[in-house]
Amino acid sequence: MRMTQPYRAHVILNCDCGEGIGDDSAILPHVTAANIACGGHAGDEASMRTALALCRRLGVSAGAHPGYPDRAGFGRRTLTIPPAELAASLRAQIQSLQRLADQVGVALTHVKPHGALYNQAARDTGLAELIAGVIAKFGQGWALIALPDSALARAGEAAGLRVLREGFADRAYERDGTLRPRELPGALITDPAQCAAQALAMVLDGEVTAHDGTRLPLAADTICVHSDTSGAAERAAHLRRALAQAGVLCVGVR
Repeated sequence: MRMTQPYRAHVILNCDCGEGIGDDSAILPHVTAANIACGGHAGDEASMRTALALCRRLGVSAGAHPGYPDRAGFGRRTLTIPPAELAASLRAQIQSLQRLADQVGVALTHVKPHGALYNQAARDTGLAELIAGVIAKFGQGWALIALPDSALARAGEAAGLRVLREGFADRAYERDGTLRPRELPGALITDPAQCAAQALAMVLDGEVTAHDGTRLPLAADTICVHSDTSGAAERAAHLRRALAQAGVLCVGVR
């Protein structure tokens, strides 16, 4: 009997999509999970339906990617919104995607907050608890994608959600473990080999090297590669190959 070579590790390779930036049809074949914009920072019924259909055809796990209701700022501005109003917006965004997913025949598997909402919830316990509470009330057994050891991760666990710790292949880190702000030099990693090396360090060694050279502990259950920068599909393809060559199996959200 032929023996199958055992894998050293497994990881979920995710990307944000349905945002009207980049080519979803080019990048989705190389990932195993898609975070679909659902009307807050970007996305409409047509883009959601298209992304869901791609996920179904490619066997990619589909999840909601809600953000601040800020299309003008693409959800990258921190907004002050009354908690009840924000919770209602997040529920409406997720429900919009869920309704279309039911029509397309796709079961949603996870939620990943977008942009400023994601970053703020990593530090703000009250906001993190609001987001986790909204997701938990759907009662679907969905996973929550969050930064490791963040307020959002802790709130998700407290709410009974399965938390997937996320690392970024194409974003630089500061020495405190936060993502380097996009407006600073070196914030985006565009070299495919460097993206792959950073992802492998997180998956296999549980660490990442910050922009200033500091080595930080960072174990990841899922790796994100963004779809909104030039060459994204090529970087995703290179990363998928590099993970496979290193004995890392890319899986969907279970």
